[in-house]
Amino acid sequence: MKRRDFMKLSAGFGAAGLTAGLATPSPVAAQTKAVFKASDVQPPGYPTVAATENLGKKLSAATDGRLSVQMYPSMQLGGEKETIEQTQIGAIQLLRVSVGSMGPIVDDINVVNMPFLFKNTAHAQRMMDGPIGQELLDKVTAAPNAGLVALCWMDSGARSLYNTKKPIKTIEDLKGLKFRVIGNPIFIDMMNALGGNGVAMGYDQVFSALQTGVIDGAENNPPSYVFSNHYTAAKYFSLTEHLIIPEVLVFSKRAWSQLSADDQGLIKKFAREAQLEERELWNQYQQKAMDKAKAAGCEIVDIADKAPFQNAVKPVWDKYGPKYQDMIKRIQAIA
Repeated sequence: MKRRDFMKLSAGFGAAGLTAGLATPSPVAAQTKAVFKASDVQPPGYPTVAATENLGKKLSAATDGRLSVQMYPSMQLGGEKETIEQTQIGAIQLLRVSVGSMGPIVDDINVVNMPFLFKNTAHAQRMMDGPIGQELLDKVTAAPNAGLVALCWMDSGARSLYNTKKPIKTIEDLKGLKFRVIGNPIFIDMMNALGGNGVAMGYDQVFSALQTGVIDGAENNPPSYVFSNHYTAAKYFSLTEHLIIPEVLVFSKRAWSQLSADDQGLIKKFAREAQLEERELWNQYQQKAMDKAKAAGCEIVDIADKAPFQNAVKPVWDKYGPKYQDMIKRIQAIA
């Protein structure tokens, strides 16, 4: 949906009694004061956290304080799996979550979890901002068992490998190392195909697992690597950029169904703005992360030739690619 289309939607994001037990809207709902609970696994100041908080400020201003957002960052309400479940039942209203964690719930969106799907982050952004991006968001909202309304995309850069043992310069260096991945079969198979051992684990457990040696490494973007303190335990960061996984801001469908069309229109408008704002914040934050990692003495390894890594994940494409064949062609054709 284009920005001007959002601007046509009128204001007034109201809801009352947004709890699991309330099934139908009240005519008085639009006039009731409400604070929407928002969750993010990332710390305060992180781009996704800041963008969602800005959304809340706009919502409060537009409704004269009647409606607002209370952000719970730093996994205060649980990891991604737990907070998705809470959002599905309406205990959390607003959630920023990785599409990696959404894939097992909405299979259609798994297409963007394929390794080396995008040429670069700019290519992924063009997908998010265009008709395919809206189509995939709509698939989340339409999924009968998801219980979620997908509002917008958020950037999360490219994911690379980091570990506690040694610099990874070639694919042979991965052999035998245990790497944490998001609990999605695509990622487990991907890591195993690369020669490592994929270990599914919640994001909230990664830091302690690195410290205690339960895992040898993990894979994520530079800001997550640094600002969740993983860099203090895993000093070797190799720029494989094997995944470019967008993130998505979702609203509880149980809560959403209690909103008027005007209310829904306002939150969609602000969410679209948040998508663009978060991207600007992301670019700044990513540079800060890399600078901080280098200053701390982390070894940043540039992978000049990614072809061996790309060739190694062919079994993953053979296994999962056929069902997404049409969408993959459309995404790869984006200029």
